[in-house]
Amino acid sequence: MSIPRIEHYAMPAAGAWPANRTAWRPERARCALLIHDMQDYFLKFYAAGAAPLDELLAHIGTLRQRCRQLGIPVFYSRADAQTPAERGLVSDFWGKGMGSADAAIVAALAPEAGDIVIQKHRYNAFHRTDLLAQLRALGRDQLLICGVYAHIGCLATALDAFMHDIEAFMVADALGDFSQQDHVMALSYAARRCAAVFSSAEVLAALAPDAAS
Repeated sequence: MSIPRIEHYAMPAAGAWPANRTAWRPERARCALLIHDMQDYFLKFYAAGAAPLDELLAHIGTLRQRCRQLGIPVFYSRADAQTPAERGLVSDFWGKGMGSADAAIVAALAPEAGDIVIQKHRYNAFHRTDLLAQLRALGRDQLLICGVYAHIGCLATALDAFMHDIEAFMVADALGDFSQQDHVMALSYAARRCAAVFSSAEVLAALAPDAAS
């Protein structure tokens, strides 16, 4: 009933998901980056040094660096150890969950001064948090989503962003999932129903200092 061990799989390549229905493009003055649940607990189910974990860490690191250089807000979501009462129905799907010892954000992506950490309670990073209020206060109506797991919390967050008129971007090769099939399913649903799907290279190009924005 816990998260399964995740077998190696290749990051989905362009063409594995349908074309975006929207013409949205990331804009420096409008977007924020969300690094979703990149915690020791959620990453320990991957094999270290193998696909997709190695690419996931590298691509998120590059996105984070570009956003910091451009003054784009960087948000992190993180869960924490919860009592059975706090977990509620989550326990029926995933068991007792993490302990405090493995709740830290992975060292390679540890937050720095100026980054904003959101304490999560359920899949969706907007649920019972002030993420929406903080985006509004910063004048941001686009959210670049990377992290784990694509078909669970990342997709739920993209869906809720859509409900609040926040343009969500699922960064295809800066996401991780249980399998390539789950990963592609999340990207396909997002592209067709609630978000835009971009590769990390496409996001970086859109945010380049000389890009129109």
